[in-house]
Parts: sequence; C-alpha cells; structure tokens
Amino acid sequence: MSGQTIDISELNHHDLGRQCSGGCRVAARNLRSKEINVAKFSWRKAALVAAVVPMMALSACSSSGGKPAESGGGAGGGQVATTERIKIALITHAAAGDTFWDIVRKGAEEAAAKDNVELLYTSDPEGGRQAQLIEQAVDQKVDGIAVTLAKPDALKDALKKATDAGIPVVSLNAGEDASKQLGAFTHFGSNEKLAGQAVGEKLASLNFKHPICIIQEQGHVGLEARCAGVKAKVAGTEILYVNGRDMTEVSSTITAKLQATKDADAIIGLGAPITLTALKSITDAGSSAKAASFDMNADLAQKIVDGTILFTVDQQPWLQGYGSIDALWQFNRGGFEVGGGMPVLTGPTVVDKESAADVLKFAQQGVR
Repeated sequence: MSGQTIDISELNHHDLGRQCSGGCRVAARNLRSKEINVAKFSWRKAALVAAVVPMMALSACSSSGGKPAESGGGAGGGQVATTERIKIALITHAAAGDTFWDIVRKGAEEAAAKDNVELLYTSDPEGGRQAQLIEQAVDQKVDGIAVTLAKPDALKDALKKATDAGIPVVSLNAGEDASKQLGAFTHFGSNEKLAGQAVGEKLASLNFKHPICIIQEQGHVGLEARCAGVKAKVAGTEILYVNGRDMTEVSSTITAKLQATKDADAIIGLGAPITLTALKSITDAGSSAKAASFDMNADLAQKIVDGTILFTVDQQPWLQGYGSIDALWQFNRGGFEVGGGMPVLTGPTVVDKESAADVLKFAQQGVR
C-alpha cells in the first residue's frame, strides 16, 4: 500500500537510516548544485549542522496562488516501506492559496508515499486556530506531528498536550529558536537571521544603502528575523508592514511607500508573490529601486534569469516537508532522532543570475 495524503483542512475549519530512491535523488542533486556555495557569508558554524541534510537523501511567508487540495500520496518513485502503516499530521501556518506551501507539501507527500504514511495536512495562519489543529491531531492519536512555529507562544499548550501523550514532534520552516523548548526533537528549516544577513551582505556588496524590507505578516518570528538580519548588514534598511492576504493592498502600500521614499534603492520581498507584486509597484511609483527576494517559485526564478530581480535566498522548502515526515517515520521505526538535538538546515541558499537557470528547471517541476 502506498502512502496517502488526506487534506482535512475543510473538516477542521468546520469542526527521516534507511535507503530511499526516486525523489531523494532530487534532494541530493540540489545540494550538489553550484548555487549552494554561500561560504562567503558569515555562517560557517551553521554549515556544520547543514551537513546533516544529505542524510535525508539516504533515507519559511508569501501570499496568493496555490493549487487546490489533492487526495493520494505523491510519487516517491521507489519501493514503499514494508513497515506498519502510521498516521502523521503536518500542520502549518499557511494561508489559503499560498504557493510556497505547495512545495513543502510536495516534499511531505513524497516522503509519505515512500514510508507508507497516511499524511494528514491542515493549516491556518492564525496561531489560535493552529493550536486547535494540533489538539485535534492529538485526539486523532496520530503517530507524529510536524508543525510550523510562526507564532510559538500560541502553540505551547497544544504541543505540551502532544508531548504528554507521547507523540513525537518535529518543527519545520519557522520557529527554530523555540523548537526544542516546545518539545520538538529537531527542526527542519533555514536559519532566518543568517538568511537575512546573507541578503544584507549581498546588497551591501552591490552598494545598496536604503532597502525596504517588506513583512507580510506582523509578529511572524521568522519574517521579523529576516529583516533584522538584513538591517544588521545594511543600517539604512527600513521595514514596511503589509497585509499579505490582500495583494491589491500590498501593491498599493508598496507604491505609496516608494513615492514617499525617493532614496529607496531596493525592495526586498520575503516571499515570491510579494516580490513579484513589488515589481509592479516599482513601475507604478516611477522608482529606480531594484528588487531582491527570499524564497522561490518558477516565475521568480525566471525573473532572476531575465535580470528583472537581482537574487533570492532559497530555504528549499521541499526538503523541509520531506525531511520532517521522514524523520517522524524513522522515530516510529527505531526511535531514531535525526539532527542530534540540533536543527537540520535546508538553507540559506543564494540564487542569482549565475545560478538561476540551473534552478529554474526544478522550480518548474514544483520542487524549488
């Protein structure tokens, strides 16, 4: 029996060793690609932790778009595990239609298909509702919970209920600093402050002085850390808050800010849809500002190839989804705890015009 994904978002809104094949080759190939070399940025210590990521080859956002819910697991492309079928919940803070989470989910589905896992996917951007989804997963007696920690304070009680029930927990994407405290045995994601510093160093090397960093969800710990990292390297960085659930409002807010801030020389979007929207705002405002980004999709990769966007910092969300589900399968298989008590870093990875063409083909496949 192959893995299966069940999306129970609508229901709830109303009420990683062992060898693998297929999809893992994609991860290995990505990790070898030339854009992964960001040693020039000052995060060598993090690289020691990031070395854990290739183990996965052996076994954080934005706004609109996104595919509809699917039934059935992703195709891992290899033999399905013969272990007893288990049930794992993946609970994220994704807003409806956010394309970033399609990539996370694709990785999770491929791991579930390989590992004979029934995957229950739910999401809600509100911390209180996400906590309720965790509690519902506990009541369903799942065999593991993978959860994003964008608003960790709102989730601590629900996660305590999970750990008290003996359910293993891993975190992904957001909340690295709070992960261990909230009971997760590891975290899959990019260190957001280091990612921000990488962007800041890149901008500084290009002589940008006054970038505007756009945060689409105020209070999101990962997004706040990104802009703080940029500001640590470019002191003139200014933060602009927008409502990431309303792209029309995002566009008008950025346009107005650019019209009022004539010396703004760069716009930094913290997700692909935000950055792509900012391009229109730059034109509408008659601004000479350039655009840079965090995260990736096929449209954004093409814009980097074309030279319209300077670069992005990719956290490789497919790895986050795949790794978190596979790690929970391994815990159930033999009590294995991936990461050795440390986070498993999936980024940051700088993608610029030199490397974007190589990444584009994977973005078009929905894995970057």
